[in-house]
Amino acid sequence: MTSLPLAKALNAGLRAAMAADDHVVLMGEDIGKLGGVFRVTEGLQAEFGDRRVLDTPLAESGIVGTAIGLAMAGFRPVVEIQFDGFVFPAFDQITSQLAKITNRHEGAVTMPVVIRIPYGGHIGAVEHHQESPEAYFAHTPGLRVVSPSTPNDAYWMIQDAIASPDPVIFLEPKAKYWMKGEVDTAERSMPLHASRVVRRGTDVTLVGHGAMVTTLLQAAALAESEGTSCEVVDVRSLSPIDYGPILDSVRRTGRMVYAQEAPGNLSVGSEIAATVMERAFFALEAPVLRVSGFDVPFPPAKLEGTYLPDADRLLEAVDRALAY
Repeated sequence: MTSLPLAKALNAGLRAAMAADDHVVLMGEDIGKLGGVFRVTEGLQAEFGDRRVLDTPLAESGIVGTAIGLAMAGFRPVVEIQFDGFVFPAFDQITSQLAKITNRHEGAVTMPVVIRIPYGGHIGAVEHHQESPEAYFAHTPGLRVVSPSTPNDAYWMIQDAIASPDPVIFLEPKAKYWMKGEVDTAERSMPLHASRVVRRGTDVTLVGHGAMVTTLLQAAALAESEGTSCEVVDVRSLSPIDYGPILDSVRRTGRMVYAQEAPGNLSVGSEIAATVMERAFFALEAPVLRVSGFDVPFPPAKLEGTYLPDADRLLEAVDRALAY
């Protein structure tokens, strides 16, 4: 075991993947000498050279298009999108090409491409630097979408994503880059697409992904001080979704609240809420409730505290669920 910030755990995971396979190459703006704006790739160009850690032009569509070509040639590209809001210039390449090529070739061509995207709020940034675009990609067949919430998950999930024969959208909660946690570099804890119960409880199930898991745990601790026992489930994988732990939990507690930073309309939370009500309806004592960002563009930094779900908003939802 070693204690690492999430960003350093990602760095260690990338290093391990590159050491294990010479076909793994990293691409992105300022990821080489600078080590990326969040320093996730720091030191990797010096270790592996500028033919495997490539500083690219500021052209997201070109970066992803090049990665697709490299994958066709037998490489395993890992692309960094500098900020979440900058992924949209590459949206056509991702959804029209990357997600469809394997199906187009009836499985004869694989696309082992990982697209790393720092996402979410809590850093007081300007427009295009704080967004949660996960629903776009989870909605797109042919893409796998995952998001670690702990350094240990970051270390192992990035390696598993790189090993995948399918394209993976790897969403990194930028607010948690410098959150430290224990990392077991000897043994992976669970598969890439598995949900995990991170806190046991009996009264209400709290479910979320990425940075929101920390907020769920804060809310659960506050609820416990008021006599309410909350179970917390970290989804980890947004496509495909592992519903087993979520449904098992809801069948025991009878109530569920889903929380996310993204807007609520047509979201990952919407899909999970609908599926839980379809598959665990007779276990529910109350409707599944959702707490999310509002259905407006991500606001300026001074308003992000109002926009982003916090423990108080979660506890209000817990109280509503218990009132049924």
